[in-house]
Order: sequence, then structure tokens, then C-alpha cells
Amino acid sequence: MIPDSWDEMCDGTGIRPQYQQVFQALNQLSPATLADKDKLAGELFLNQGITFTVYTDNEGIERIFPFDIIPRIIPGQEWSHIEAGIAQRMKALNLFLKDIYSTQQILKDKIIPAALIASCQHFTREVFGIRPPHDLHVHISGIDLIRGSDGSYYVLEDNLRTPSGVSYMLENREVTKRLFPDLLTANKVRMVNNYPLELYNILVSLAPRQIAHPTVVLLTPGIFNSAYYEHTFLARTMGIPLVEGRDLMVDNHKVFMKTTMGLQQVDVIYRRIDDDYMDPLAFRPDSTLGIPGILGAYRKGNIAIVNALGNGVADDKAVYAYVPDMIRYYLNEDPILPNVPTYQLADGDARNFTFENVHKMVIKRTNQSGGYGMLMGNSATDEEISNMLSAVSEDPRSYIAQPIINISTVPCFINNQFQPRHVDLRPFALCGPDGIRIVPGGLTRVALRKGSLVVNSSQGGGSKDTWILNNQ
Repeated sequence: MIPDSWDEMCDGTGIRPQYQQVFQALNQLSPATLADKDKLAGELFLNQGITFTVYTDNEGIERIFPFDIIPRIIPGQEWSHIEAGIAQRMKALNLFLKDIYSTQQILKDKIIPAALIASCQHFTREVFGIRPPHDLHVHISGIDLIRGSDGSYYVLEDNLRTPSGVSYMLENREVTKRLFPDLLTANKVRMVNNYPLELYNILVSLAPRQIAHPTVVLLTPGIFNSAYYEHTFLARTMGIPLVEGRDLMVDNHKVFMKTTMGLQQVDVIYRRIDDDYMDPLAFRPDSTLGIPGILGAYRKGNIAIVNALGNGVADDKAVYAYVPDMIRYYLNEDPILPNVPTYQLADGDARNFTFENVHKMVIKRTNQSGGYGMLMGNSATDEEISNMLSAVSEDPRSYIAQPIINISTVPCFINNQFQPRHVDLRPFALCGPDGIRIVPGGLTRVALRKGSLVVNSSQGGGSKDTWILNNQ
């Protein structure tokens, strides 16, 4: 156990109920058998080519995604609380995005400072006034959760643009089936493998043309993107074409795919390209990844884009601080899942407080993800702290600070022995015309380095299978 952290397997009296069967089964296996299973898991990932990219790594482009063989187990009752909290958050964020790109009533009522939105790098003025199908802006989300030392779940951040990681969740389950097939059945673990079908059904339901078989494609930046494995995986499991920008064209405000049989009209694009690169005529003129003129087709309502363009304003970590206020404003409800306390460093008092307590704080750039542009005050060098404080002083709007939370731990099999490691959880929610569906599980990310609180794969983290139990 790690002091001041919530141990998800053990409490003061012993093994928690949800871990009892797994604990007993693992205790019956020899260290050599467990080591063999750990080796087999690595081979399965290697043979499947399950990789991600570390852009700052000079040793090579792709790495095999580290996987820990011990599952993270969440009782059904806890999961119901998480589900309700994520569904509530999705509703409020969709209403916020609809509002912020139309009447902006939340700004007029001074719930959120207008200056905050105006200074947001990802507030996309070019899509103002565009109404996506069914007024849905967020169709796929990955809401990152952590668990504090008291066992409570907190929302760490929202991922509403092109959230990644769901392929690893699905592959983790397939590997676990190979390693511990009997344990999955005995523990009545809920299934996750219908995610591609549910996503496909939502994509089809958004098609502007009322036809029996709309054309749906997945738009990727290409093989050098960090999540390219996931793009190929999802296109394959949904049975839809994987395309790059050069495979598509716009004619008369309609989008077409180039095929060996000629041009084929496209109805829905599941895009894994950032807004800035989607249309060189409207955004970055140097982009070779997008489709010239697609914004015009989008504005005309001839193409559905998933997730909608402009969602980055709700991903901004400074705007994140106001999501509880959005929930109260749009839904007239108290938040089910609280935020982590957040300090806006554009505020002088908050900035002074953060500077005085920097060793207890994590400082993040408001528009970065993947663990980049972040300082952990308790492990940073004096030089790193000095550089960060200088950067904050020069551009305080671009930074927020949060207290360092000793996030919960789960057992991991590392160096042929069980060791506790810190984890977070990224559940995946799908939102369509018929409502919100949260996949029973999600991606548990693990800080594999001893003592580390940083779980991002780009910063040396790994993952493990996440079990939601039916019977608790």
C-alpha cells in the first residue's frame, strides 16, 4: 500500500469484495506462471501491432503499448454512480457548445466570463451559427477520472475533440480473455466488445440523407499519427473505409470519396484530425491533411462531422473549471462527479497562491494534452519550476493549476512481483439521437514508474483491463 492513497484492492481489514475471487485465483498461480502470462501478453500486443507514438522519443517512432495483466475491478454500484455523472456532464457540455456557437446566453448571464471564451485558442468562430445534426456536438467523449485518497471520483479533464484510447480498451479485453478466460466468466464481468457496433449505429443515425445505407468514413491524418493503430482498428471493426484527406473532395457543397468505381458521396465523416487541419480554405492554408471546401459542405448540412468542429472550446482546461456551473445553469442539477479544484492563473490571487505553494501543485497548459506542457511541483527540479513560473508570468491565461492528488492505486505485476501503482480511468461515452451510452469499463491508465502520478502513455504509462461487475 502507498500512504495517503486509496488502495482499490485492499482496505484496513483485508481484500475488498470485488477483488476476492481474482486474488484467490492469482494466489494459486506460481510466479513463473504469472511471468509466462505477462510474457504472452507482450507477445500478443507485439503480434497485433498495438502501438502508439512518442513524438519526443529519439529512439524511434512507435512503441508497443505497455499492458499490465492484473485487471482493475470496479463494482457495479460504483459504476452506476460514474455512469450517471458522465451522462450528466455530456448533456451539459452539449448544451454549452450549442449555446456558445449560437445565442451565447451563458455569457450574457455572466455565468462564464466572455473574455475567457474570446481568448480561448480553440473557440472556432468559423463554425458560429452551424447547427450539427440533432444539435449534438459531442458524439464521442473520453472523460478522465481519478480517485482521491477518500475514495471519491473526480473529473480530471474532458476530451471532446478526437478522444483516443478505445482500441486499447477493446484489445486489453481480448488479451485478458486469452490470459484468464475462466475469471471473466466467474466474476460476471460486463462486455465491452459491442462498442464498434454502437459507434457505427450512431454514425449512421447522423447522416443528412435519408437513405438506407449512408456512406460513413473514418478520416485519419495518416500513418505517422500517434493513434494510427486505433484509426485502422476502428475502421476495420466498423467495416467502413479508412481515408485520408486526399481521398475526398468537395463538389457543389457535397463531399465525395474517390473510388475505383468513380466518385461516391459521403454522408458522415468520423474525423481523427484536429479542427485546424480540416479545411485549408477556412483554417490553416498549409494543411495537406484536410479537404478544401469541407466547411462549406458542413455549413450547408450536406455532411455530418463527428465530433463536431469547434468542440475544443469545451476542452480548454480553463473552461473546464466552469463545467459544474454549466451543469447547474443548463440542467438545474448539482454535479454528480466533482471537478478537481482548479486555479485560473490569469487571476492574480490564484497565481500568487500557486507560486507560493508550487511544490504541492500541478501546473498545466490549458490547450495541451497527453501530459505535455505540465509541471508536477513535487518532483520538478528548481530549474524546471523557475522556467514554468516565468512562462506563467508571461502568459497566465494559458495555464491553470491544481493541487497534486495522490490518486488511487491498484496492484500490478511488475518485475515478477505485485506492486501498487497509481491509475486513472477514461470511460468512453457515446451520444446519439437516442441518448447517451457509456461503455461498461473504459481505459485504465497506469503510471508504471514507481511513485509517479503521470499515467499518460506518452510519459511512460501503460494500461490494464477494466472490469465492471454485474453482481455488486
